Amino acid sequence: MSPIYLDNAATTPIDKEVLEVMYTSMQENFGNPSSTHQFGRKAKSAVETARKNIAKHFNVSASEIIFTAGGTEADNLILHNAILNLNVKRIITSKIEHHAVLHMCSYLKKTYNISVDYVTVDKFGSINLSHLEELLSNTNDKTLVSLMHINNEIGTILPIDEVAVLCKKQDALFHSDTVQAIGHYTIDLQKTSLDFIAASAHKFHGPKGVGFAFFRKGFGILPMLHGGNQENGARSSTENVHAILGMEKGLEIAISNLEKDRNYIESLKLYFISELQKISDNIQFNGLSSDLEKSSYTILSVRFPVINEMLLFSLDLAGIAVSGGSACQSGSNKGSHVLSEILVDKEADKTSIRFSFSKYTTKEDIDVTILKLKELL
Repeated sequence: MSPIYLDNAATTPIDKEVLEVMYTSMQENFGNPSSTHQFGRKAKSAVETARKNIAKHFNVSASEIIFTAGGTEADNLILHNAILNLNVKRIITSKIEHHAVLHMCSYLKKTYNISVDYVTVDKFGSINLSHLEELLSNTNDKTLVSLMHINNEIGTILPIDEVAVLCKKQDALFHSDTVQAIGHYTIDLQKTSLDFIAASAHKFHGPKGVGFAFFRKGFGILPMLHGGNQENGARSSTENVHAILGMEKGLEIAISNLEKDRNYIESLKLYFISELQKISDNIQFNGLSSDLEKSSYTILSVRFPVINEMLLFSLDLAGIAVSGGSACQSGSNKGSHVLSEILVDKEADKTSIRFSFSKYTTKEDIDVTILKLKELL
C-alpha cells in the first residue's frame, strides 16, 4: 500500500510546476540580489517581479509585501514592530492562537511591560465578539488585535470582516495570522481592513522556509534582523531567491485553481465525515470542523469516544500520516492548548486527530483510512 498523507495543515507536497521554477532558478539565477553586476540585477529583478505578482493577488502594492523565512517570522516581525515602532502598549489575542503569536506576546509582555488581554472563545473555538468589543472600549492605550483567520488545529474561521469593523471603530490595529487561509480563500485587502497578515508558502504547495508579511502602507518597519539592510531595511538577510520564485508560482497555481480545488476537497471532507459517522455515533468533531461554512474545508478535527494513546502511532505504522493537533508541537509531551481551552477535561482527554486534505488527496485515501480506523477502534 502506498503511504497516505492526511496532514496538509502541517505542510503540503510541493507542486511539480513549483519545483520546475525553482530548479530553473537554481541553474540560471544564482546571483545575489544585493550585487550591482548583471547577475545580481537579474536576481533582484526576479525577486521584485515576484513581489509585484504576489501583491496583485491581495490587491495591494508591492512595497507592502516583506519576504520572510515563513509564517512564524512574519508574525514575530509584525508583533515586534507594533511594540517597538508603532507605540502599541496593549495586545488583544486569544488563547487558541498559534504559538508564533502566543509565545511572542508573552515575550513582549515580559520584556517591554506591555499589556496582553485574551478575548474569550466558546466551545467551538469561535471568538466572543461582544467581549472583544468590551476589551477594545475599556482603555485608551494604543492597541493591536491579533487573531488568526483560520485556526490551524480545528479549522474554525474567524469572522474577519466583523473583527475589522470593531478594530476600526476603536482605532485599533488588526493583525491576522492568515497562514491556513492563503491559497485556499480569497483575501482582498482593500475590502477587508487588515493592517498586517502573515503567510507561509509550504501551506499552498510551495517550498518551506519562505513566506511573507503584509504591512499596510504608512506603517514604518523596524527590523528584527540587522545587517545587510535588505527588504528596504525591513529584514536583513540575502533573499532566498529560488524559494521566493517557488512561492510566487505556488500562489499563482493555488489562486488560479481555487474554486475547482475547493469543490474537490470539500467533497472529500463531506465523504470522510459521513464515513466516520457510520463507524460510531459517538465520534465528534472538534470546534466547527464538520461545518463547511464556518470551518476550513481542508481541516477536520475528530474526537474519538476512546482514550487510545497509540492511535496516532498505529496509523503511522499503517502508512497513514495524520496529526494529533499542531505539527509545530511534535516532540512535545504537552497536549493541544487549543483543545484544552475549548473542551472540558473529560472530553479533552479523549483521543483527537486532525485530518487535513489537499488537491492530492484521493477518495481511495479516505476509504483506506476509514478501514484502518474501524480495525483500530
